[in-house]
Amino acid sequence: MGPVLAKCHNPPEPSSISIVKPTKSAIPKTPELDFQTLRNLIAEDMHRMDQLIHQRLYSDVSLIDQLGNYIVNSGGKRLRPALLLLVARHFNYSGTQHINLAAIIEFIHTATLLHDDVVDASKLRRGRATANQRWGNEASVLVGDFLYSRAFQMMVDTNSMRVMEILSNATNIIAEGEVLQLLNRHDPETTEFRYLEVIRNKTAKLFEAAGQLGAVICNRPEQDEQALGTYGAHLGTAYQLVDDVLDYSASSSELGKNIGDDLAEGKPTLPLLYAMWNGMEDQSRVIKRAIENGGLDNIREIREAIETTGAIAYTASLARQEADKAIAALQYLSPSVYLEAMIALAQFSVERNF
Repeated sequence: MGPVLAKCHNPPEPSSISIVKPTKSAIPKTPELDFQTLRNLIAEDMHRMDQLIHQRLYSDVSLIDQLGNYIVNSGGKRLRPALLLLVARHFNYSGTQHINLAAIIEFIHTATLLHDDVVDASKLRRGRATANQRWGNEASVLVGDFLYSRAFQMMVDTNSMRVMEILSNATNIIAEGEVLQLLNRHDPETTEFRYLEVIRNKTAKLFEAAGQLGAVICNRPEQDEQALGTYGAHLGTAYQLVDDVLDYSASSSELGKNIGDDLAEGKPTLPLLYAMWNGMEDQSRVIKRAIENGGLDNIREIREAIETTGAIAYTASLARQEADKAIAALQYLSPSVYLEAMIALAQFSVERNF
């Protein structure tokens, strides 16, 4: 495949599209763009990405086919590749590399999920048994490695050092985030700064890369690349903050994983830390012991502490601030329905049930 070509143009500015700018205190509302409408904008591109994913998943080793297809087909919103596709469409990209890069992003994300579930000894993801529960830890780790290496094979097809630089750096930083999270585990002295550092490395970095790559394949100026990268980083942070809230406020069927998994693994997420910092002495003591030892013995008492101390509201407020920052990064870009969809995506990230 040849080099990345800039087949993009400045987006039109139709008078029928009105972009609502955010205020300092609230995310703008775009009720005409719900999540399904947003996905419909890029439905054809997502379908082409799915076809490419299944094509590049193929291996003569049957276990790779079975396990790889199981995890890829297990659902998920695919927000990271969706972001890349929205950016490319915003700049009227007419080539094919956005499909290739979207599939790469999804392969990298899927590889991290396979490895995460092994490290965390998870039993449920997206409402189904994890791959390590069905095939064992060894197979999950090795197929995760296959997906990483397949992603790097596909990166070569772009013939772009800038693409390679962004994705290789992102993959390395994600790995650092995984190690940082491991170091924080069972540590009740974890600070808010250290907690956010894990999120920005482990989760937000791939969102950031997705935003950047959409601009890069269009040969957009550095200002655009930075704006879309900033948007992606804040979007990913907001999304993970809400995920951590949902671990204590949603049902397993809503969340698609076992409620209290973070607590069981001794992960000091912000709702847990905030409740420990602001709870009654006996509440703080119980939470500290739960972080140190893991387990769900006192989950009812801990959830009550999280609710009564305002930990959910505090974390949700932080998520909204991140979503505001994501939207603010887009404000100088020309209007388009795809830009409006990116604003709606930031809203969606913090408006999930909690």
